[in-house]
Amino acid sequence: MKTDERSPGTPDVEGSAWSPFRHIVFTVLWLATVLSNTGSWMQNAAAGWLMTSLRPDPFEVALVQAATTLPMFLFSLRAGALADIIDRRRLLIVVQIAAVAIAALFAIFVWLNWVTPNWLLTFMSLSGIATVLAMPAWQSIVPQLVPREELRSAVALNGVGLNISRAIGPALAGVAIGVLGMAAPYWINALSTFAVIAALIWWRPPKPIAQSLPAERFVNAIRSGLRYARYNPDLRATLIRSAGFFPLASVYWALLPLLVRAQMGGGPETYGILLGAIGAGAVIGAFVLPVAAKLGADWVMTGATVGTALALVLFAIAREPATGLIGCVFAGISWVAAIATLNVSAQFALPGWVRGRGMAMFATGQFAGLAVGSIVWGQAAQMIGLPAVHIIAAIALVASVPLLRRWKLQTAAGFDLAPSMHWPAPLLSHDIEPDRGPVLVTIEYVVAGDERAPFLAAMAKLAGERRRDGAFDWGIYEDAAKEGVFVETFCVDSWLEHMRQHQRVTNADRVLQDAVHRFQAEGDPAVRHLIAARRSETT
Repeated sequence: MKTDERSPGTPDVEGSAWSPFRHIVFTVLWLATVLSNTGSWMQNAAAGWLMTSLRPDPFEVALVQAATTLPMFLFSLRAGALADIIDRRRLLIVVQIAAVAIAALFAIFVWLNWVTPNWLLTFMSLSGIATVLAMPAWQSIVPQLVPREELRSAVALNGVGLNISRAIGPALAGVAIGVLGMAAPYWINALSTFAVIAALIWWRPPKPIAQSLPAERFVNAIRSGLRYARYNPDLRATLIRSAGFFPLASVYWALLPLLVRAQMGGGPETYGILLGAIGAGAVIGAFVLPVAAKLGADWVMTGATVGTALALVLFAIAREPATGLIGCVFAGISWVAAIATLNVSAQFALPGWVRGRGMAMFATGQFAGLAVGSIVWGQAAQMIGLPAVHIIAAIALVASVPLLRRWKLQTAAGFDLAPSMHWPAPLLSHDIEPDRGPVLVTIEYVVAGDERAPFLAAMAKLAGERRRDGAFDWGIYEDAAKEGVFVETFCVDSWLEHMRQHQRVTNADRVLQDAVHRFQAEGDPAVRHLIAARRSETT
């Protein structure tokens, strides 16, 4: 068994779903997160059931889901920026310690019967903040744990781990509440988080390659992440597909506690069993997914959407646990198929320098959909009832399939997003202060007359890369006095930001640049760097 953290020299075993377990660090962190997530799912299940005891109102019950997910919408991008500019391991350790404190304090409140609906929502919001601060960092360290060819399997196994905990956590919560009282799941969640803290302290990631440039500032990091998402069509397609799925799928997550109590007449044990069935279905889905993936990401997403709609119809007609159980299995299979497909699409659309922010934007879309959907469906259930909202959401999911098909998911690993570092260092006559700017870059091309149209088409593709990596005011101009001479121009905020461009260009971007340079008729394109002149001050 391999015990190294990364084994680039090992054979390509992409077809094996279990190959990431050959790496001991991945295995240890995977086991620790399964244990911690089990505690988290116990807490979430207990919180939903606790609200039905405090105030069995559809809107209030749905607010529990919203309180957990809304902070993820509000803080996800900030968390992604932190994951990209500071040490991810240290960030995770600090956040997990805070999560222990929050869970333990909540357990005390429940134990002393101090909990009110408002306190419950407050604590769930704090728990959601801790989760969102850790999520981009967790997703960003996965490529550090396994070779690139095993990344797809690692993402799928993380989904399996999450859904194993989802399968057993709610069921354990029902048992713990029945035997030890309502506070037990919160104490267990606090204790389980120590497994992750211990694993992170034990892990010693390789030292990152020394960077010649300082880390990005927090606000600038958020801006550059948003800019990258705007000009990355693959990531943008993933975000749009997420926005079409999660708000509609949120209905059963938000209203399942009330469905069990009001429509099925069940108790916490039934609720735990149904949540466990969702998790069990998700585990089944994770093992079926590698076979289904051969159909293509878009077909898998279509199947997941239709499967979720079928589950919602079953929830609408469920009057006994058996029908609800079947619906939960369908919901779990469909959920893991959707979340894994969208997650892998986002992962392969992102280079390392912006991975935390990109995955944070994916999480923002996911949890914004869950939070807003929970509020909307909870309010709708008050007005038209539980069966009607499930049917409406099912119809909307089916209708979304043809409407969203134009945005294709990209899950192929063929794009090499490693830094190419092929841009030569600029020739300077004197030292330049890092904050000087803006910087105007001009590149002159000489193109044969009959190559004009394909050259401009290639330039249009290169423009997206320039903008993603920090450029603004991009343009291509044609010399009016000399046929075939074109000048590309773009601006960058500062000299330091332009130096970051040099480090951000990937091997995939180099392919685009080479496609443009093939049209160069003579020599290499002439590059010039112009910096905004500063007016000398006089006394």
